[in-house]
Amino acid sequence: MPISNPDYTNLDQEKMANAIGLKAKHIPMLVASFLEESEATLRELKTAVNSNNYELIRTTAHSIKGSAGNLRFTELYDMAKELEIGAEEKNSSFEYVAYFEAIKQAISTIKI
Repeated sequence: MPISNPDYTNLDQEKMANAIGLKAKHIPMLVASFLEESEATLRELKTAVNSNNYELIRTTAHSIKGSAGNLRFTELYDMAKELEIGAEEKNSSFEYVAYFEAIKQAISTIKI
């Protein structure tokens, strides 16, 4: 999957809640938790990418993938999955920095 440029600024909380199987009133709390956790996760991922630490890239991308998947942030999930696979394969030609930047940008569009 190529890098995408998702924009989550106009989240449909009702649609998201239905997809997850929850009530819409729970979505702001879940999204806030995701955003809070993402701050530390992105710092960790940046460090991992800058040091070519494949194992840390893999585990951090896996974490992002899981959280994004649970909230149905599909494009974000797909990019994190690609990043995880690249690190798992220790692919030295994978575009880790570009994927990190795209993931960071996608997360920055998420608003409560």
